[in-house]
Amino acid sequence: MKAITHDLSASGKNVHIVPLADLHIGDSQADMKAIQEMLNQILALDDVYCILGGDLMDSAIASSIGDTYAAKLQPMEQLQKCVELFQPLADAGKILGVLPGNHENRIYKAAGVDMTRVFCDQLGLTELYSETTALYFLKVGSQSRGRPFVYTLYYTHGSGGGRKAGGKINRLMDYANIVDADIYVCCHTHMPAVAKMEYIRPVPQNGTLAHVEKTFVNTASSLVYGGYGDRQGYAPASNSYPVIELHGEGGTEKAVTVHI
Repeated sequence: MKAITHDLSASGKNVHIVPLADLHIGDSQADMKAIQEMLNQILALDDVYCILGGDLMDSAIASSIGDTYAAKLQPMEQLQKCVELFQPLADAGKILGVLPGNHENRIYKAAGVDMTRVFCDQLGLTELYSETTALYFLKVGSQSRGRPFVYTLYYTHGSGGGRKAGGKINRLMDYANIVDADIYVCCHTHMPAVAKMEYIRPVPQNGTLAHVEKTFVNTASSLVYGGYGDRQGYAPASNSYPVIELHGEGGTEKAVTVHI
């Protein structure tokens, strides 16, 4: 796990984070028009940022699950396309972090080449890359005493989860057993979802208990239904990516809203 801090307090009172993952660029079912539209919207709005959570590239190879013959782009072309798509966002400081996914890891396992690290190096994002998971400290807005709110966001590409919605949500909420954070984001399962739970946190300094709200977010994918998913009997999934809104206006309490 890598700790990464960003001061976003100059962006305004509230900040919006789009957790982008599972674009599967190169797959014949990837909706490239929708991907480009999302990136254009992030670039156009001052208070919107993104974190890239893996499987940006489909990375199907002969020894892996997937269809190398139906791919629209081969792995090197997928890397080049990702660099082309995300260069404007990298230049504008819109990318807060980058993680690999299990699809990019196919190539690492086969040849020892970390495609996500190469992608980050080409975009000048090496310091924002974590090869496993990341915990982000995000400074937003201003409290009544003038200091910014600091939100903690745990981000993982994820694994497992099963086919059923309940299994995916259970897996998502298990990440609260790893680290104490305000927000937990998981990718991989292609099912956009949000859940909230209240936790009780001891405050040793004054011997009290703080009631804190944790927000759990599962991301979407850009794949339209068909191809491998159709053959394997997977249900169609929504392509609506969640947007996490971090509130930063006055008072002393943090607040998180998720829009899907």
